[in-house]
Amino acid sequence: MEYTMLGTSDLRVSRICMGCMGFGDHQNGQHSWTVGEETTRQIIQQALTQGINFFDTAIGYQNGTSEMYLGRALKDFAQRDDVVVATKFLPRTDQEIEEGISGQEHIRRSLETSLSHLGMDYVDLYIYHMWDYRTPLADILDGLGQMVKEGKARYIGISNCFAYQLAKANALAEKMGVPKFVSVQGHYNLIFREEEREMAKLCAEDRIAMTPYSALAGGRLSKYPGETSQRLKEDSYAKLKYDGTAAEDQKIIDRVAEIADRRGVTMTEVSLAWLLNKVTAPVVGMTKQSQITGAVSAVDLKLTEEEMAYLQEPYVPHALVGVMAQNTPNAVAKEQVWVTSAQTGQKKEG
Repeated sequence: MEYTMLGTSDLRVSRICMGCMGFGDHQNGQHSWTVGEETTRQIIQQALTQGINFFDTAIGYQNGTSEMYLGRALKDFAQRDDVVVATKFLPRTDQEIEEGISGQEHIRRSLETSLSHLGMDYVDLYIYHMWDYRTPLADILDGLGQMVKEGKARYIGISNCFAYQLAKANALAEKMGVPKFVSVQGHYNLIFREEEREMAKLCAEDRIAMTPYSALAGGRLSKYPGETSQRLKEDSYAKLKYDGTAAEDQKIIDRVAEIADRRGVTMTEVSLAWLLNKVTAPVVGMTKQSQITGAVSAVDLKLTEEEMAYLQEPYVPHALVGVMAQNTPNAVAKEQVWVTSAQTGQKKEG
């Protein structure tokens, strides 16, 4: 395993981050393909032995049971100082807004709940899961700053945002004298490369770590034609993201398979080796022990410039889908009002 620093932080992370969305009680959550606690423990224990020290979960994964499973496994199999744990919080709910719960209080409640789930005193990286258009950005930054100041989070990250939003947030954080986002977790893989338009350039210039999710496109970049899995059959969110461009994407997937055969490695290794040339540490979901070896082996696979170009050549632009598609002109217009009012100290809602 190779290790690197996470952006401008002092967090030393493995080049592969274990994504924990597949862990948790599926009867209590959204996804039928998640695995239970005993399987989770086996996967995490093996990941630790193969050098993975970076784990990513969220309060929204299976109603908090992902955090619970991860926390209990790490307590039994690792020293707290030897692992880097990231979790995420969701935007304020309608009920919280109606009750007048501020962005700061929402963040405090969310993090304290996550820490209880994890059985930990702090998280290494606390991630703003998706842009909250109904909460002033200044309130979000202030709330996160309070958590860092109190030692409940060491650093902060962001997920599912546009480059302009990240740039604006870090500029406002600097003005306010609060911590900046040191990492961004966006949708980025060999068949969805829209992050290269703006985000990758911003991150390179400002030394912000990229830790993208959907590194294997919900399994599409790890399966040969005709191969399938429970997740490929049942993951409706992944279908939303990829089914519309399946024909175009298949050209790239076929080239991944071609290079994998030529090099005597798996498609997983080729797909992740390509991504490791672009980012700090991809978040790779794992629900089987066999998937760990492929992800870890990708770190040692070095693709040639010709292979990189061959994989990239068939790519066509993709429309934004899923979480990012919610960024409507109306929402952006409202955001401008809230950011301005927050900066002038006048709190406005709606």
